[in-house]
Amino acid sequence: MRLHELRAPEGSTRKPKRKGRGIASGLGKTAGRGTKGQKSRSGSGIRYGFEGGQMPLIRRIPKRGFTNIWKKEWAIVNIDDLNAFEDGTEITPELLIESGMVKQVKDGIKILGDGELEKKVTVKAHKFSKTAIDKIESAGGKAEVI
Repeated sequence: MRLHELRAPEGSTRKPKRKGRGIASGLGKTAGRGTKGQKSRSGSGIRYGFEGGQMPLIRRIPKRGFTNIWKKEWAIVNIDDLNAFEDGTEITPELLIESGMVKQVKDGIKILGDGELEKKVTVKAHKFSKTAIDKIESAGGKAEVI
């Protein structure tokens, strides 16, 4: 079977209602829009959230907090994850992306000290926590800030 041979099952599709095409159609004259009013007119409609002139809900509820537009978002890697690499490996952001540990670098890569490191590796990243530096160096590796 090919795509062009596919057919909808019998009775699954119907012809659309033809609105405004005479009284006998059941949707003639006003075409199911009722009589008069804003929504009966052609080309009209009300915007999302409009409540007929009443103060909309989004403006009635209290607002809290703010969004810091200068906030930095780090791609986080834990020490425990670095055990996946061989001894003596130089771990760079490119290698972390290639291995699938990090999807995007964002504002930089930060290494956190969760877990234990059993390999002697050189880690190059944008930021390190103090515990991460201690654990890398105690395992015999190096932590280099890019």
